[in-house]
Amino acid sequence: MTKSVLITGARSGMGLATALMLAENGYRVFAGVRGDSAELDEARARGLDITSVMLDVQDTASIRAAVAQVVDQAGGIDVLVNNAGFGLLATVEDGTDEEIFKQFDVNVLGLIRMTREVLPHMRRAGGGVIINISSFLGRMGLPLLAHYNASKYAVEGLTDSLRFEVGPFGIRVHSILAGLFGTNFVKKGLVANAATTAEASPYRELVAHFVPVVAKAINEGPSPEPIARAVRDIIENPDSDIAVMVGTEAEQFVPLRRSLSDKEFEAKVIGTFGLPPAKA
Repeated sequence: MTKSVLITGARSGMGLATALMLAENGYRVFAGVRGDSAELDEARARGLDITSVMLDVQDTASIRAAVAQVVDQAGGIDVLVNNAGFGLLATVEDGTDEEIFKQFDVNVLGLIRMTREVLPHMRRAGGGVIINISSFLGRMGLPLLAHYNASKYAVEGLTDSLRFEVGPFGIRVHSILAGLFGTNFVKKGLVANAATTAEASPYRELVAHFVPVVAKAINEGPSPEPIARAVRDIIENPDSDIAVMVGTEAEQFVPLRRSLSDKEFEAKVIGTFGLPPAKA
């Protein structure tokens, strides 16, 4: 029986790569998008089983309509991939109420809304798989990304707690701790706070040093196909790890975070990224 998969944020980047790979491997894919996607149109023209679904994770009515469409057309939802998200580039001092709320509304509350709507269908079906696309930054902090870090820490906490709730119903929940990949994240998925990036900002030296490092790692990073492969492997392997590390940064820093003390790890991050140390 062909498994149905609903992917949020499937218009580009990791979501698009995952949609294409799963469709190529025989899954019936429902790609959640907020607009048209030429790449998905091309995939359908090649005969891949991908259906675009209008989906805004900030809108409960949109989520309900999207889930109802998938259930109506596929008879259920076997797999949910919570991929939609973006990053806020801002210091904690500068982040506005609107920016902070949107960061959590998309990355955390949107994931909760989606999961809440899908769970009754999986529970009645006697099983399912939920995969949350998280980040290595859900296990460590970096400057100027505190709000994004906090949202991904929240995703990790939700994943760990939800497993206890739904495991008895045969539903598996996993996260993928993604490193930095070559996607449109800098162009489409990163929002910069105006005060943080202003010439007069007291953080201007940190911004001038750190932002190009992250932008270069993403713009020149590897293809996101390893994320897609990890999603497929989790679906097909019931014994998959709870949190799967994918990418250089995840594979480097997550194990270090476990093995070093807090102060040792902080010193390692400062040295690796050339960050200014704290004043005594």
